[in-house]
Amino acid sequence: MKRIAVLTSGGDAPGMNAAIRAVVRTGIHKGWAVFGVQQGFAGLLAAKFVPLGARDVGGIMQRGGTMLGSARCKEFKTEEGRAEAVRNLRTQQIDGLVCIGGNGTQTGSNALALRGFPVVGVASTIDNDLFGSDITIGVDTALNIALEAIDRLKVTASSHQRAFLVEVMGRNCGYLALMAALAGGAEAVVVPERETDPAALAKELEDAYRREKPHALIVVAEGAKYNADELMKYFKENRARLGFDLRVTTLGHVQRGGTPTAFDRVLATRLGAAATDCLAQGKFGVLVGLHRDGIKTIPLAEVVAKHKILDPHLFELERILAM
Repeated sequence: MKRIAVLTSGGDAPGMNAAIRAVVRTGIHKGWAVFGVQQGFAGLLAAKFVPLGARDVGGIMQRGGTMLGSARCKEFKTEEGRAEAVRNLRTQQIDGLVCIGGNGTQTGSNALALRGFPVVGVASTIDNDLFGSDITIGVDTALNIALEAIDRLKVTASSHQRAFLVEVMGRNCGYLALMAALAGGAEAVVVPERETDPAALAKELEDAYRREKPHALIVVAEGAKYNADELMKYFKENRARLGFDLRVTTLGHVQRGGTPTAFDRVLATRLGAAATDCLAQGKFGVLVGLHRDGIKTIPLAEVVAKHKILDPHLFELERILAM
């Protein structure tokens, strides 16, 4: 192993830059030349390799996003595109590749591994839907951003006896919504993993109003069967007697931006360093993630074949605490 490359792909996540920094500096420490691939897998196909030194990654830990950029790439999903990516890596004499990202990224990583190229994945997505890591880079920052917004909304909701439907990101995983609901003291949470009955939700709001609660909050995952706007439409069409004045707030991409938390910086640093250790040890075709505060590796083939399951006890706890 003499020359390695690192890329970020898919949705950006706070902490990606810290992971890049760790890969570059631990790689240099091992005596390797390190290259960044610009714009993810699209950059592999366009052969956008740039040399990275220790100074190139100085001062980036506190920045959100990714210094290497990210892009969707339909061509990479084809057999021809993936073959071209491997050819470009070999032409550049790259001996190993670190891919930082979520499900789509690690599907791409696995495709390269199946073609015999040495690759290691790093778990990074604010959705926390990636099998093989208890928590992924970016989740803590995104959750804290959502929670700050929820805390602010509860203040104004109390002043006007309002209810808020707050939609958070997470794609088809309800982790962010569930944790935000628990930490924010929500009356209910709506996630893709569980069936939603709008009529039952309306009754929960009615009951909260009858209990003389000064406000009410429902956290909705963007990938749920009913999103926040659809629930609002249902309540209006059915003239649900909620008691509260109802509002919708969609947090959107603001959850991806901003300064990474200390937790995300440390997690990203640990995972980035672990990725170069895997390359040095000849441990290829794996994802590095966090398991019970320790670094764990899991085959990429298993990562892309399985789904993360949310703890059902947390849903019951959220329901109990919403009294």
